[in-house]
Amino acid sequence: MSRPIAIDTNILIYLHDKTDHSKKSTAENILAENPMISSQVISEYINVTRRLLNLSKSALLSQCSALLETCEIIPTSHRILIIATDLIKRYDFQIFDSIIIASALDANCSVLYSEDMQHGLAIDNLKILNPFI
Repeated sequence: MSRPIAIDTNILIYLHDKTDHSKKSTAENILAENPMISSQVISEYINVTRRLLNLSKSALLSQCSALLETCEIIPTSHRILIIATDLIKRYDFQIFDSIIIASALDANCSVLYSEDMQHGLAIDNLKILNPFI
C-alpha cells in the first residue's frame, strides 16, 4: 500500500484560479488523490478564500467542507507541535510551515506538495515537491 500525500494551502487556492488553467488543473488532479490536509492548511485556506470568494462565513465553511469531503484532516496535536518545534530548530522553517510539515510527517506522508517550500527537500521520509515546475 502506498503512503499518503499531503498538500500545502496554495494547492487549494489554485482550485479557484481563473487565469492559470494549468495550475488549476494540477491542483484538481492532486485533490483527486484525496490528500491528507493539516488543520493549519484549512485555517489558511479559509482565511484566503474569505476574501477571494466573497462568501458568507457559513457558505465558506460549507464550501470548504464539501471540497475536502474525501480528504483526511490532520488535527494539530501536542505531538505535532513538538515535531514542529524540532523542525524549526533543524531547518529554521516559518512557524506555520513547520506545523504543516510536522502534520505530514506525523501522518506518514511520502510527499508534501507545496509551491512555497524548497522543492526536492527531503525531511526524514517526506519529500517536498512543487507540482508546478
